[in-house]
Amino acid sequence: MEIARRRKARREGESREWTDISESMGEAANLESDPTEAELAREAEYAELAEEMWDEDESKQSLHSDMDQQTDNWTWMKEKKFSRMFKEIEHRLEGVLGVGKFEWVDRRVFDQVFDQRTLLAVYKLMQQGHIETLDWPIARGKEAHVFHATTPNGEAAVKIFHTSNAVFKGLMQYIEGDPRFGGLRRRHHELVNIWVRKEHRNMMRMAKHGLQLPTPHALFRNVLVMDYIGTDEGPSPRLRDVDVPDPQSVYNELLDWLRICWNDAELVHADFSEYNVLWHHGEPRVIDVGQSVTKQHPHADEFLVRDVTRLVEWAKRQGIEAELADAMAHVLEG
Repeated sequence: MEIARRRKARREGESREWTDISESMGEAANLESDPTEAELAREAEYAELAEEMWDEDESKQSLHSDMDQQTDNWTWMKEKKFSRMFKEIEHRLEGVLGVGKFEWVDRRVFDQVFDQRTLLAVYKLMQQGHIETLDWPIARGKEAHVFHATTPNGEAAVKIFHTSNAVFKGLMQYIEGDPRFGGLRRRHHELVNIWVRKEHRNMMRMAKHGLQLPTPHALFRNVLVMDYIGTDEGPSPRLRDVDVPDPQSVYNELLDWLRICWNDAELVHADFSEYNVLWHHGEPRVIDVGQSVTKQHPHADEFLVRDVTRLVEWAKRQGIEAELADAMAHVLEG
């Protein structure tokens, strides 16, 4: 009885601590003010606490690392405890199930993305009040799917990284060598979780230095909640898909973005292109910063040259007289 009492007290304490950290994270992510050192420290503590609480859940629920290779991926949902959980949130997932007004959504998206780990992570974020509903797919990629969501604070984008996709093994070049993520284990689901935390930290660091990109609001395991960049009709288009009225000013702005990122945030985007810039209300918004690395990364210089080269190539296609040597000099001048 005494052991049970102590466990209950510890769980209650962790729950209160989780709430406090979640609330502070919401404040830290405000682009209008720079995160303090204490807030950034709490962000790291938040990620560590997520790891601890998830590990405890896994031990209770007897999850299996080879679950995704089972013949029937949904056998686990027949268990009473999981069936009850899913029924609790099923009506809030209509947008990814292709039900009701979201009948146009391809149900195969749900089968591709929402395995057991992911559903448990979404359930946790819904319990914490970070997500109310998942509405419809915004974008899909090899590493992740992005969904439009509603939250208590309005619209949001929920980026769900695939837990059963071996493509992450090819992304180790962006993790190894980053001093923030040393001593890694190589099991796939751990790489995914590290990647999500990496994108979150990159977003926080860039926002601290005034760079325009989506604001992160919450994360848990392979799920990241951030600002939605778009309208009620759909997400904002990629820079590649729009006719920019004044490409010279956009080129200058994006070149300054790379300069500030390198000199002030001490990061390099590492996958900068017209595909990873959205055109929102007449302004560019850079996205997808999960692969961004610090200046200390052994390939940072190589990634920077590649980013600037892609921007110069875009500018030339817009009829701008841009030269790589001049662009590099501007970025490196500080």
